[in-house]
Amino acid sequence: MGILNLVLGNTTDMADTTELTSNAQASPEELTEAIAQLEEYRERLVNDTLSMAQRAKIMKAQALASLQPQLAQLDATIESLRQQLSTLASGN
Repeated sequence: MGILNLVLGNTTDMADTTELTSNAQASPEELTEAIAQLEEYRERLVNDTLSMAQRAKIMKAQALASLQPQLAQLDATIESLRQQLSTLASGN
């Protein structure tokens, strides 16, 4: 879970996340686990935000628009980890 701590270590400013993950040496198992956990986190973030928006009577589009920067960063991080996993897999 070391790579996930690097990925999620600074959730308020995830700008350096891709750099951190690309510099970290991780096993394929760690990368796979980190990807799965980030995907679960992304899904939970969207679901929780939409649930709260519904209770607060905020439009779904408005709630998702407010999440867009975080979702874009999560998607970029997940893609970076997938590329690293692919590179490790093809290198072996």
